[in-house]
Amino acid sequence: MKVLITGANGMVARAASKYCRSVGDEVVALTRQDLDIADRDAVIRAFRSERFEAVLNCAAFTDVDGSETDPSKCYAVNSNGVENLAFASGDIGSRFVTISTDYVFDGTNSGFYTQRDTPNPQGVYAKAKLDGEERARKANASSIIVRSGWIYGHGGTNFLSVLGDLLRDGKPIKAIFDSHGTPTFADDLARRLRELAELDLPCTFHVTNSGNGTSYAGFAEMACELIGADRGLLIPASADSLKRPAPRPSSSKLACLFSERFGLEPLRHWESALADFLSGK
Repeated sequence: MKVLITGANGMVARAASKYCRSVGDEVVALTRQDLDIADRDAVIRAFRSERFEAVLNCAAFTDVDGSETDPSKCYAVNSNGVENLAFASGDIGSRFVTISTDYVFDGTNSGFYTQRDTPNPQGVYAKAKLDGEERARKANASSIIVRSGWIYGHGGTNFLSVLGDLLRDGKPIKAIFDSHGTPTFADDLARRLRELAELDLPCTFHVTNSGNGTSYAGFAEMACELIGADRGLLIPASADSLKRPAPRPSSSKLACLFSERFGLEPLRHWESALADFLSGK
């Protein structure tokens, strides 16, 4: 299968490129410099020239706090760009899979959010991602939306991705105890994106590693246990104490109503995935 992977420099895109190549796909991985997805004409030209069979959209503007002060940049990628890719995919009959976020929910549900729950995004980033979902569906009814959250992996720069290195270096870490989610290892997410492209069922899927979820502090504590780090390095902190510009859901755990019905096995437990990540696998 000839697969386009956008956002090629990103953590999930790199994982997806590696996996797709491992199963024999012809992978075209494009950075923003290669293809600005906010430029509709450029996207359409590229698609008509290359005739991709599947598109995995891993491009995103992920600066949640920066989105509050630069909403136009956020919407250009997370909304307009998604619409452009969806339209161009439909134009050439390509399968289209795009990644959305758990942040489309407001966090008032302490249990799991499923596809039955109504999104209620709070910040600019979250609103742009939901707008991207809606535009994709309108531009291409065959779009496959993948909501995920708490994504970490090799080469990542977010808290969950760098945590292990910080602990090994003996650096103290503020660990938020009152924010909960479902961790997702980028390698596992990448495999599921490819599976969904193969399945080709237009739907909104929630994709995370399995388990009951955890807090940032719980994730950090498990990391300490797995690598034998000193738990004394963890400094308990509340989400409010960080005084970040953008609102974030206090609980955004995801569960999928459809995956198993369509023959997709649950992803492995997040603790097992974390163990492999920390061991370098």
